[in-house]
Amino acid sequence: MKTLRVRLGRAVVGVALFAGATTAAAPVADAATPPLQAIVPVPVSAQAVTGADYALTANTKIYTQAGSAPAKAVGDYLAGVFRTSTGFALPVSDAPSGTPADGISLLLSGADTRVGDQGYQLNSTSASVILRATTAQGLFGGVQTLRQLLPGKIESPTVQQGPWTIPGANILDYPRFGYRGAMLDVARHFHPVATVKRYIDQLAQYKINNLHLHLADDQGWRIQIDSWPRLATYGGSTQVGGGAGGYYTKAQYTEIVNYAASRFITVIPEIDMPGHTNAAQASYAELNCNNTAPPLRTDTAVGYSSLCISKELTYTFVNDVIREVAALTPGPYFHLGGDEAQATSDADYRTFMNRVLPMVAAAGKQVVGWHEIGKATLPATATPQFWGTTTSSTEVSNAVARGSKVILSPANKAYLDMKYNSSTPIGLSWAGYIEVQDAYNWNPGAYLSGVPESAVRGVESPLWTETVVTPANIDYLAFPRLPAHAELGWSPWATHDWNVFRVRLGAQAPRWQAQGINYYASSQVPWETGSGNPGTCTLPAWDRASVYTGGATVSHNGHKWAAQWWTQGEEPGSTGQWGVWRDNGTC
Repeated sequence: MKTLRVRLGRAVVGVALFAGATTAAAPVADAATPPLQAIVPVPVSAQAVTGADYALTANTKIYTQAGSAPAKAVGDYLAGVFRTSTGFALPVSDAPSGTPADGISLLLSGADTRVGDQGYQLNSTSASVILRATTAQGLFGGVQTLRQLLPGKIESPTVQQGPWTIPGANILDYPRFGYRGAMLDVARHFHPVATVKRYIDQLAQYKINNLHLHLADDQGWRIQIDSWPRLATYGGSTQVGGGAGGYYTKAQYTEIVNYAASRFITVIPEIDMPGHTNAAQASYAELNCNNTAPPLRTDTAVGYSSLCISKELTYTFVNDVIREVAALTPGPYFHLGGDEAQATSDADYRTFMNRVLPMVAAAGKQVVGWHEIGKATLPATATPQFWGTTTSSTEVSNAVARGSKVILSPANKAYLDMKYNSSTPIGLSWAGYIEVQDAYNWNPGAYLSGVPESAVRGVESPLWTETVVTPANIDYLAFPRLPAHAELGWSPWATHDWNVFRVRLGAQAPRWQAQGINYYASSQVPWETGSGNPGTCTLPAWDRASVYTGGATVSHNGHKWAAQWWTQGEEPGSTGQWGVWRDNGTC
């Protein structure tokens, strides 16, 4: 599972119980960023309309496309978000004919044709807010932007004081890539339904539309299979570091799938094979070439397990699993894994995949797999998912030459389980440290040699869970890097600008605080505190062109900083990886 034989064993448990922290040197923004300059992902076009702010009040009504149940569902979702924090009734009803003269309207007519299936246009005036799209999915994406036009406390679970003002604006928006994904590993540490639903809501907020669930690995099998019941009851009975593990019944898995669908997110199940199969082989001795079941594993070693390629029973087993999981999953994809199969020879690997690929097609699904599946002869509908740390892959370029499209998840850019730096308390580091700027500064459309942007299906952010036990652990590793990846998948490359993005990202902090998200307060980002200007320092402001010697003090982003040694051009809190500035606190 992409850990390059990291061996943490039981020692990982004490670390994984960490609930969260913030960095001492996190800078604070001098003032609140205007809402139209704080949207993540940044829209294709957002134009302010002065003097046209809309006031959300107790009299506001929400209108949805007449006769459209999907539009009505989006309207109900929006009302549910806003009612909790405002205390307003916000009734939802069919929109009248013509252009609504008041309220917030969600319409499936009149949208700019450029919005496609997932985009939207939003026009707000002092009289009304009108959101238009061609699909309910587009309306839902527009609703996420609308949320960000209001103060962060709109996300609060309790009633807050207004005013609730939506700025006058004309927004046109649609995605760069149709596929924007996140992966949650529930095999290394099991995460219950409520935790997965919570993550789904977080993904939806940033227009991510695919959830890849890593359901089976050496340390645990997490989905009920009727024809092989011990996979879940025995293979799911532990996890990394020990512990009870767990699994989803078919009803629980369906609950996750349906909840995701209500947020326009497609669930992609992964059953990793032919390697990463120790939990299955421990559950059924006959899945081993020697007919002897190995013990369950709670360590984090990889590359040692393999299904028995020569046994016909192996293919009966695989077909049963694919058939049952596919029947529960309405989305178009089935992920075969296929990575780190070091215990399987290349010849056996190709034999196995040549048998299994048609099974996925017979179940009505398209194959996705980690990029090693490119060693097999893939159909053009298959999608290799690149997880390497280089910028070239023979398996991927060969698959692209045969017509495949690619999902990009380079481990040194997109893996959410990598530590931010050497001092952050959870995560791994085999692919290197990934600070927020590292997560943001790469171009999916020009990343792999031999893979043009037209061959990129999209971007996915994997979160492996060797060190991840609680929802707070998920928050800490995903935020703020997940929104950075979401912008790479959604926004035009022409809008890519780290210095602008970091300000927009910092403006998300009050929203995350209201939602109880345990984010990592990176020192690279000027975080808004939600309490206004933190104060004015009496110290001179930092100047990029000035030379500072040890002991020199300056003010920057509402904090007092002291130079630790000679520096010029090293911005306090942003390029502080060299340790040239010490943060002495807020003004």
